[in-house]
Amino acid sequence: MTPILNAEMSPELAEAGRAAEQEGELDLALRAYGDALASVDPFAEATLAAELARAVARIYHKRGDYAEALEAAEQCLTHAERSGEPGAVVAALNALAISEQFLGRLDRAQSLYQRAADTAEPLNHPTLSAIIQQNLATIASVRGDRRMALEHYRSALKALRLAHDASASAHVLANIAMTHADLGDWPAAERAQAEAFALATQAGDPDLLAHVELNHAGMLIQQQRHEDARAHCDRALELYSRLESKSGLAATYKCYGLLYKGTAKPQLAEAHLLMVVQLARQCADPLLEAEAEYERALVYLDEGRNRDVLQALGRAERLFNELRVTQQVADIEQRLDRLQEMYLQVVRTWGESIEAKDLYTAGHCGRVADYACLLAEAAGFAGRDLVWVRMGAFLHDVGKMTVPRETLNKPGPLSDDEWAVMRTHTVVGDEIVADLQFPFDIRPMVRNHHEHWDGTGYPDRLAGAAIPLTARILCVADIYDALTTARAYRPAFTHEQALRIMDELADKGVDPELYRLFRVRVLGMEEGEAAAAVAGGQGSE
Repeated sequence: MTPILNAEMSPELAEAGRAAEQEGELDLALRAYGDALASVDPFAEATLAAELARAVARIYHKRGDYAEALEAAEQCLTHAERSGEPGAVVAALNALAISEQFLGRLDRAQSLYQRAADTAEPLNHPTLSAIIQQNLATIASVRGDRRMALEHYRSALKALRLAHDASASAHVLANIAMTHADLGDWPAAERAQAEAFALATQAGDPDLLAHVELNHAGMLIQQQRHEDARAHCDRALELYSRLESKSGLAATYKCYGLLYKGTAKPQLAEAHLLMVVQLARQCADPLLEAEAEYERALVYLDEGRNRDVLQALGRAERLFNELRVTQQVADIEQRLDRLQEMYLQVVRTWGESIEAKDLYTAGHCGRVADYACLLAEAAGFAGRDLVWVRMGAFLHDVGKMTVPRETLNKPGPLSDDEWAVMRTHTVVGDEIVADLQFPFDIRPMVRNHHEHWDGTGYPDRLAGAAIPLTARILCVADIYDALTTARAYRPAFTHEQALRIMDELADKGVDPELYRLFRVRVLGMEEGEAAAAVAGGQGSE
């Protein structure tokens, strides 16, 4: 949820700026407000200067220029404090808190919101108090503290009831209903929803009524009451169609998509979610677009459409990561974690299905993934980057899906022509992965894991540090597992034999420093023990 900006300004202030803002001409509005501010004596007209500086901050905020919005909001607070007007100070603190929040500094934002709330309390200005309480609820939601969010929403509702503002009260009640739903308190959610509907009907605002209807549909879908939800979706669709609201229609189609997904109608779900993506782009709503892509991925997952799942997840991941910068989405980290879990599930399944063509490599991708992640961690990788290394390892042989089964399982040495076909798997795999557009660049792992440190590998004959680090890591893990696994043309080498072979490859086939890390940090060998194992074959697993 987005913090509420108090956009009220006296009609006589910067009329040209306000007119331009209403028309969506933000650059023109910014120039007009800026010129008006420059012409004001900040000491003689401090209240006016504060209003104009706040308008400048608001325009920067709308443009997404949050650092500039922060600077203008700080100027606004300076003027407001000079004016001695408590109302101006409250508005300035609220604007400054919004800027801090969008820059991701939640502690600072919360402190400023609370200071604004404390300053507003004796002013008997219920609307202003309600705005601040809703913004505090937003902070609590972003932090995942739904019970605290409820407290702030209730405070906002109390203030709005004093102001006899039915429309704003309905909005807050809808938020209260969804928060109760998230907490699993369905009776409380239904009570708040019923009151929101009554107030929205009383207000006679079709946009508000559609929002409340859609809110109710979402709650019913959570409870798997799909037929009841459909009636509310239909009413919201009728209202938003009459209003020609693209954003409202996008939200409604998302509800239909979830409804059809929940009733095992994947084609209808996919069609509606695709409309959501298209409308969300037109409305510049990245959150709605990301959510629709994630839901599309779930639809494709149920149908076993691995490539489509990964493409949809990639788009969702990029959008959620962009939103992560401003921390405007509650549980963004949990959403990203869920995305990666689904990625890993699909990639592992796909890797194992490719592996099934080769009778001698069962479990190869999983073992290589384990070795590669341990080595990557030793090399400094952490957090989600390690998950992507694991995914790259699972997909490193994806190009082998085009290699004939008889070539993969040939019991003797491959002919020159067969080797030529086998070596194409790195390039073919790269093309497949490129088409999937992963947020993390796993293409070097797929394309370059057969490059050699001395430049004699394939497909690009890269050498030394020119080989991407992730590919060098995978190369070490891949060679070790290949050596210690039985193949069609030879039995498995022992651990000691594999180390002797790899020692000979150091400085030639593999990165020597990464190989050292692998022996010590992955295999758990002391430097001297590893050296002895290589020299005398007496290492231990």
